[in-house]
Amino acid sequence: MPRLLFALTASLCLLGVETARAADWDGSLKQEIERIDRESPGTLGVYVKRLKSGESFNYGADQSWYLGSTVKVPIAIAVLQQLDAGKLKLSDTMTLQPGDRIEAGQLVWRQPGAAITVDELLKRMLGDSDNTAANMLIRKVGVEQVNASAKDEMGNDGLGTLTTLAQVRYDVYAELHPDARKLSNDQLVKIASAPIGPQRVEALRNAMKVGKEDLKAKSFDEAYDRYYQRNLNSATLVAYGAMLEKLVQGKLLKPDSTQKLFTAMKIDIFTNYRLQAGLPRSVKFIHKTGTQHRRACHSGVINPQNGGGDAIVVVTCAADLDEQREAGKVFERVGRAITKTVLGGATAAR
Repeated sequence: MPRLLFALTASLCLLGVETARAADWDGSLKQEIERIDRESPGTLGVYVKRLKSGESFNYGADQSWYLGSTVKVPIAIAVLQQLDAGKLKLSDTMTLQPGDRIEAGQLVWRQPGAAITVDELLKRMLGDSDNTAANMLIRKVGVEQVNASAKDEMGNDGLGTLTTLAQVRYDVYAELHPDARKLSNDQLVKIASAPIGPQRVEALRNAMKVGKEDLKAKSFDEAYDRYYQRNLNSATLVAYGAMLEKLVQGKLLKPDSTQKLFTAMKIDIFTNYRLQAGLPRSVKFIHKTGTQHRRACHSGVINPQNGGGDAIVVVTCAADLDEQREAGKVFERVGRAITKTVLGGATAAR
């Protein structure tokens, strides 16, 4: 009996230690994220939520962050909701119009008049982050419906107005000169071939046929900063995370559409990129990246299957850094911090 009592007491103590350790994951994660933010360029925002316990971690996640191409997830949800409602089919075709074409992605090089199925557009928008595909799908369901759907998922307070990807270019370039809104999509594509910075400004100025003295901003950085301050295509990380939570819990789409979105968000593909580069290869991860000038995001859900019973929502964005080279390293470090503190130190990807 004493031996049994000792074993029972030891088990209870061990359980208590494990419970305390699990309860303190957010404190440990905070230390890791603060160090990453301190040692990295720019500023960092991180939101993590364990759906089983309802516990969440918030590091700058109540602020509004520019979403970049992570906005394509709510666009896809709006499209699939129309599919679930019987208002469209994956086999439906759309005709590529001149106003749809915008970099980046391969569809920008297709000739206007090309017929493309909704199914292909979804795959290209999420798999290749094709902006032309996104423009076409927004046109299919209507930008008003995309915004209404997104507000249902994220709430009015945490979400800014969503626009087409072409509109982003017009709005940014108009900060340099209002005549930018008169440019054709072909002109926008040609301008985008010039490197961002003084060369892009010169290409834009030449396309509009205006002098340097006519520009309303001194640089591309200033034009983008003004655009970001408008909070278009932006959301808090908490709001975006709420959308992902509802998605994996099956509250937004029918099961077949949910699974289709999971597949498009690379649940069975290990990319070894950004957050996923810091996560164990053994975990399933649906995700979408987003980048724009000196802005980057990577958002997703670890173990999203089975109604999100063991899911962990992760949303991270960064500002004022190189959106490719520097952001990738920062997000990988965030992934490793999550592996260490939230996933119990499982071996991260190599």
